[in-house]
Amino acid sequence: MKLLIITGTPGTGKTTLAEQLSKKYGYQRLDFNRFIKENRLREKYEKKRRTWLVNMIKLKTILLKKIDDIKTKNKAPKVLVIDSHLAHHLPKKSVNLCIVTTADLKTIQNRLEKRGYSRVKIRENLDAEIFQVCLNEAKEMGHRPIILDSTNGFKKLDLLRIKKALA
Repeated sequence: MKLLIITGTPGTGKTTLAEQLSKKYGYQRLDFNRFIKENRLREKYEKKRRTWLVNMIKLKTILLKKIDDIKTKNKAPKVLVIDSHLAHHLPKKSVNLCIVTTADLKTIQNRLEKRGYSRVKIRENLDAEIFQVCLNEAKEMGHRPIILDSTNGFKKLDLLRIKKALA
């Protein structure tokens, strides 16, 4: 089984890409937010930012165990996809391919407004995109990411590029 992680600032198309890959190639997607909730990895709610803080050490430990469990199943998927702005924190040795999604700032702002994000949270995420936080952190973790822009949606060639990179 191969592990594909898709990371990027909220609003850059991570989940859209993961769902397209699942639909087109039958890759199995692990719902990261549900995983965090089910494993009680939320530690503290920040009212001002309207966001939950996650214990990253605990998250990595439990997530790596879950990945190992999936790998050892009789019918393990060919590819497991994890999409989250935290996915790049998984160790390089566990990951076959890292994708960083990006989009222009106006597109991100529009997407986050539609989701009901606060102005503070939108600004925080736009700053994260400007400073390429997910990309830089992914590189610091040793990943050699493929960068895909979702401003105008993902193309068939983007999906094919990922499939070939995993071959």
